[in-house]
Amino acid sequence: MTPVHHRSHVDDLLSFIRASPSPYHAVASAAQRLEKAGFRELRGTDDWTGTTGGSFVVRGGALIAWYAPEGTPAHRPFRIIGTHTDSPNLRVKPTPDTGSAGWRQIAVEIYGGVPLNTWLDRDLGISGRLALRGPGGTTDSRLVQIDEPLLRVPQLAIHLDRSVNDGLALDRQRHIAPVWSLGPAEEGALLRRVAAAAEAEPDEVLGWDLMLHDIQPPGYLGAEREFVVSSRLDNLVSVHAGVTALAGAAAAEEPGYIPVLAAFDHEEVGSGSDTGAQSPLLERVLSRSVTARGGSPEDWSRALAGAFCVSADMAHAVHPNYAERHDPEHRPLPNSGPTVKVNVNQRYATDSTGIAVFASACERAGAPWQPFVSNNAMPCGTSIGPLTAARLGVPTVDVGVPGLSMHSARELCGADDPGHLAAILGAFVTSG
Repeated sequence: MTPVHHRSHVDDLLSFIRASPSPYHAVASAAQRLEKAGFRELRGTDDWTGTTGGSFVVRGGALIAWYAPEGTPAHRPFRIIGTHTDSPNLRVKPTPDTGSAGWRQIAVEIYGGVPLNTWLDRDLGISGRLALRGPGGTTDSRLVQIDEPLLRVPQLAIHLDRSVNDGLALDRQRHIAPVWSLGPAEEGALLRRVAAAAEAEPDEVLGWDLMLHDIQPPGYLGAEREFVVSSRLDNLVSVHAGVTALAGAAAAEEPGYIPVLAAFDHEEVGSGSDTGAQSPLLERVLSRSVTARGGSPEDWSRALAGAFCVSADMAHAVHPNYAERHDPEHRPLPNSGPTVKVNVNQRYATDSTGIAVFASACERAGAPWQPFVSNNAMPCGTSIGPLTAARLGVPTVDVGVPGLSMHSARELCGADDPGHLAAILGAFVTSG
């Protein structure tokens, strides 16, 4: 049976996931929790001079947060938790209203590595953000979330494709457009529906970043409710654990490090954006935080030289039906702790030093961990770890909660492991 304290953590995680169908909602949910813990938002155009305590910066689907008590030396090293807010899904195209054979449909673009079959025959809502016309030529951004069964990508009946069980072939352009009504395509129909949900007028909307999400709520599964099943476990499990650890660090005694949460966007498509891990966003925010506390370039160099990063992203548990796809000596299981991910070709940034730092944090948290390495015959995934290590020159270890069905519209992990990860990250950012 899952321990009570971990069940409480997972209950909170499920609430976080429900409120976070898009990266922009995930950032808003994280910001709300940090504000409740005493953090305050700083804007890039603000004067940060003298800023101490808990602070965070929001840019689109990314959030950088840190905690520096008053009197903290400007050269104090950083302890960074790196995560990402985005998940593979279907994104709405700029001209979305389309259709065929008497059906109204929505044109979508495929975002990231999506196993397309998992999006078939699911009840889908829409979420994201709208760019709105403001006064005096300004623009504003507003979140929108429609948790209704609005759309569906229907699979072809087996009577019309008798070979479907021998291998499903989906054309990414023709077969993935969801249906949502009957009749001829009507320009502006989706815009009107989305604008109304955001309490805006259609002519106020200048642009959007909209995506589809499965409206089935997250929950528990298994004989003893020992699993969690949900959309977007990759990577909201890690974002939620990072927020929990950072808020805990702010409530604890003064840490020996500056705890940092870096939640980037666009990891699933390579991190190459102004809010991705390849951007200078984290570097600029941390450098400015040092300067704001009266630090010099030398203080910045010292803070970075003593820094360390844990890159937290979901990992693969051994699949019981495809065990041969995994390394025979490295077969992580749910509820046995987060994995430490190793790849000597630097798809993961982990080395022996990183393993030692993470294992030490596990010991202090009283939590287990497992090693993970890919089967040599299988391509290895990657995460923000190598990008952060290369960008900042900071030692980094890649870790993650093991699960099944990664990138599916609905994923699975153990109910113990999210709490284990949060406890380990809390120990990592607060002690040596």
